[in-house]
Amino acid sequence: MFSRYKKSDAKPAAAVAQKVAKTDPQKAAPAPKAAAPVVTPDAVAAEKKVMRRPIVEKAAGAVAPGDKERRRKERLGEIKLELHRELLDNLNLAALDKASERELRAEITAIATEVLQEKAIVLNREERTTVFQELYDEVTGLGPLETLLQDETVNDILVNGPKQIFVERAGKLELTDIVFKDERHLLRIIDKIVSAVGRRVDESNPYVDARLADGSRFNAMVSPIAVDGSLVSIRKFKKDKLGIDDLVKFGAFSEEMAAYLQAAVSTRLNVIVSGGTGSGKTTTLNALSSFIDNAERILTIEDTAELQLQQTHVGRMESRPPNVEGKGEVSPRDCLKNALRMRPDRIIVGETRGEEVIDMLQAMNTGHDGSMTTIHANNARDGISRLENMIAMAGIEMPLKAVRSQISSAVNLIVQASRLQDGSRRMTSITEITGMEGDVISMQEIFRFQRTGLTPENKIIGHFTATGVRSHYSERFRLWGYDLPPEIYEPSAG
Repeated sequence: MFSRYKKSDAKPAAAVAQKVAKTDPQKAAPAPKAAAPVVTPDAVAAEKKVMRRPIVEKAAGAVAPGDKERRRKERLGEIKLELHRELLDNLNLAALDKASERELRAEITAIATEVLQEKAIVLNREERTTVFQELYDEVTGLGPLETLLQDETVNDILVNGPKQIFVERAGKLELTDIVFKDERHLLRIIDKIVSAVGRRVDESNPYVDARLADGSRFNAMVSPIAVDGSLVSIRKFKKDKLGIDDLVKFGAFSEEMAAYLQAAVSTRLNVIVSGGTGSGKTTTLNALSSFIDNAERILTIEDTAELQLQQTHVGRMESRPPNVEGKGEVSPRDCLKNALRMRPDRIIVGETRGEEVIDMLQAMNTGHDGSMTTIHANNARDGISRLENMIAMAGIEMPLKAVRSQISSAVNLIVQASRLQDGSRRMTSITEITGMEGDVISMQEIFRFQRTGLTPENKIIGHFTATGVRSHYSERFRLWGYDLPPEIYEPSAG
């Protein structure tokens, strides 16, 4: 069955050439001598002028395990595929929901062992354990992805077709040696995920956004949109949310910034967390929510429920896309409009990206102080421009000055979260909005992350510092009992 995996009898070319040279010296071509390099003064001078780093070429998506290991994995893959067919024929799939994990594992092990004996396939203990676990994952979980979902060090899982699966660890992407058998295998796993939440994905509807059972965010695109195989991205749901102390310890921001943010959230300033994809906006929003008093009523609105608020009085809402017939959609704006009728103290919107922005700003302006949301932007000034653009895209015709006046009176604070080039996530800026100066929204930066250099390992060197500007809301903080010392606004040398 596996004869094609036997070692080849073909001898290396070098050994053949050596044998020919011994038997018939005339047939053996002499090796050409390498010419000695000529070093000229101009060449030395040119070498000294080159200041750029040498380019290190990397094979894109190349994992180079030993040939023996590759063949072993292919062999195990074929065995697993054959065993999986036998399981589908022998297992009572309708009874799987009622079976316990122990019973199911025992049944899978018994069927697989019987098939291995019938086909005279010999596996060692490690191989048997691996195959049985993968079969269990295939029947009950998400096949090859199950191992990555259980790995606590993995933040994101990115699938580029059946043979290329990347993960993000500590802010850096790396290629794994996990693969699907083929495109059909990958599509079967995608269909298993989306059908569990009442969605579908096919040629007529080639992309889908869903949520896994553990809360992880799932997105997939299939053919004909995905050209080289189906594309899948999974943003894993953190079971243990990071608090302010954890983020300070990890270097996301400083103690002084944490004290300032505690005062800002506790005194019910309206906060926008701005940043790019994967910069830690939701994590920051979760951490800031820990400063909200337990007696307040909070309503959260998200596309995919990710916020983990620990307060007692929390109402969670999740928007819904249209069904197969194009009906039944519940947009974030619908949820937000309804939330305003539910007597909230604060409204937290997971992400503002469309026409719901006008309702969010009105809520912040009409008695729901302390509301929070996130937006995609590169800095605080870009964040304001994004809000203006979203209002324009919502089809609301207002003079630009009126739009900016609405924003300046609604938003008090913009917290900028960034993922830096070394993969680290930091709060790079805290900016207050202080009002209007003519037609321009006036802002002042209170804290920032000051970069000072780069280590040989490409790790960013820097420190958090105040800008020397005293908070516009200092008097508000004092009246609410958060009298911050003047020293926290003094710049630090690092």
